[in-house]
Amino acid sequence: MSEGLPVALDAMGGDHAPHEIVAGAVHAVRERGLPVVLVGSPRVLYEALADHDATKEIPIVRAEEALEMDEGALASLRRPRSSIAIACHLVRRGDACAVVSAGSTAGIVTTGRLRLKGQQGVLRPAIAVDLPTLPAPAVLLDAGANAEVKPEMLVQFAQLGATYAELAHGIKDPKVGLLTIGSEAEKGDKLVRRAHELLQGSPGIHFTGNVEGHDLLTGKVDVITTDGFTGNVALKTMEGAVRYAFAELREAISESRLARLGAAMQRSRLRELRQRLDAEAHGGAVLLGLNGTVVIAHGASRAQGISAACRLAADLSAAGVVNAIGERMAVPSRSHRLWKSSRGGDAVE
Repeated sequence: MSEGLPVALDAMGGDHAPHEIVAGAVHAVRERGLPVVLVGSPRVLYEALADHDATKEIPIVRAEEALEMDEGALASLRRPRSSIAIACHLVRRGDACAVVSAGSTAGIVTTGRLRLKGQQGVLRPAIAVDLPTLPAPAVLLDAGANAEVKPEMLVQFAQLGATYAELAHGIKDPKVGLLTIGSEAEKGDKLVRRAHELLQGSPGIHFTGNVEGHDLLTGKVDVITTDGFTGNVALKTMEGAVRYAFAELREAISESRLARLGAAMQRSRLRELRQRLDAEAHGGAVLLGLNGTVVIAHGASRAQGISAACRLAADLSAAGVVNAIGERMAVPSRSHRLWKSSRGGDAVE
């Protein structure tokens, strides 16, 4: 993280804004030692900070507009002075090291692209999400930013994900898999088959082949690349499956005295498992490929989730993920040259 720069926290975005967002900011400052600046309505935020006796601890940057959770990408154009837009502007101006928001994902992605711009050579930014695999998390992207993509974009998602896995999780030469309906190279539609060909010939990417839905949590690969539609469906399916499994586990534990005793004996292990599978504990998703660090917290995040998102944003800024991606994209990849050729530009092969 740039020395002394705060995390710009969109205080008006999220199902429980602004009170849980402010509570998360207070926790990040007091318990994690992170500098945070709140962006939103000063009157509302001052009152919320007063509830925590923190009016002198956390500064506020005015933003009278806010994107509602049910507003899509076009709302970003209609509200140029929204809290998420001002937060992005702080990063672009060098007054903050990163942006955190629990607001509308579509609004965050669109505003980020407008305010921070895509990094040179990046065709589209992508949302990266950590999956709770062992020994280290696997990175799934795109998780919802781009419903329709080109094969070349899937290759770039792999590059973005590999850079993220190296810096955020310390994985050397991360293994990359392409999500589709079968492990064989010929499986999938034209998009996936062409992406498979490009990934096989892409230098700097340790491509191990196709992966299927049942491979997502096995740790078979470190990075899983796919389009935003498929990735988002896969992610939501896993989240629902985890909630169902824990609900069934709680019911099974409460059925008998012996079951409750067994659960008590395994309490620390169950707590560890719950922590690992809790999406809020990891802080959220990361929008990669922009000229700034952007963390998208879960829309239903409470204070602990917001605090974790601030920690993630600060860590990624300190690790230099944006600069590392810029260096990786500085030399046009084969996929990018092919993309330029398909658009009528010059291609060097």
